This record gives sequence, structure tokens and C-alpha cells, in this order.
Amino acid sequence: MFDFTSSKLLILGIVALLVIGPKELPGLLRTLGKYMGIIRKHANEFRAQFDEAMRDSELEALKKEVETLGKDTEASIRSAEQTVQSEVDAARASVDTAMDDPAQKFTSDADMPADALPVASGGGASGATAPLNGAASHAHEPEPAVETAGQPVHAPDKPGA
Repeated sequence: MFDFTSSKLLILGIVALLVIGPKELPGLLRTLGKYMGIIRKHANEFRAQFDEAMRDSELEALKKEVETLGKDTEASIRSAEQTVQSEVDAARASVDTAMDDPAQKFTSDADMPADALPVASGGGASGATAPLNGAASHAHEPEPAVETAGQPVHAPDKPGA
């Protein structure tokens, strides 16, 4: 604020000593110190109030930012929940249609006959398993023709023919 150097203070002290006099200079310095203390006290109070106002405004901005972040997070969680729910509903519908399929013979593995379980083929180079439910267990036997709703269906050709 004021640019006082030691040489300027020395000149100011000499002028004050000459103008005021040596008897009243200590009283003047005491009064000057007292007023300087009061000024510093007011300046510190002002600075503290200013700092508090800045902290309050920063807290308000931070509070708004946290609220915005919370709303964004909540929206994200809700959209993820809806996506998961739609996936679960689709899976449930798929399972329900598979369970209601009239071609489904067995409701559990306990009801299945032993020859309907998949069996590993012995010695085959491809490592394939035998078909389920005993259908075409030998590659050289043709599958029988299936008649559905009074309309004959052609039997599939032999593999490799």
C-alpha cells in the first residue's frame, strides 16, 4: 500500500521529532500504534467476512454440482435398471415359450429316458456327439418321413449321398 523504506522512515522520524518535540513524541507514537491496531483489527474482520462469503459461495456451487451429479447418477441407474428389466422380461418370455412348446416332451431331466441323453461317439475323428432322443443313431439309417397335420413331409436325404 505505502512504499516505506528505511531511509524514508528515518526522514519521517526526524521531521516528527523536530515538529512535535521530544516530550510529546512517545505519546503520539502510542496513540498512532493504538489507531494502527484498530485499523488492523477492522481489516482482519473485513478479510474474515470476505473469506467466509467466498467459502459460502464455493459451498453453494459445490452443492449444486453434487446435486447435478446425483441426478445424473440416478438417471443412469434408472436407465440401467430399465435395460436389465427388459432383458429379464425378454428372457422370461423366451423361457415361457420354450416351456409351453408342445414338442417339449419332458419337464425335467429326471423324466427323460436314459437313451435320450447325449452320448459321446467313440473313435470318431470329428469328436461329435450322438443325436438326442435316439433320432438317427446310425449314420447309414435314413430318418422316417414325418406326417404333420395330414400333410406328408419328405424324409431328409442321407448324409453323404
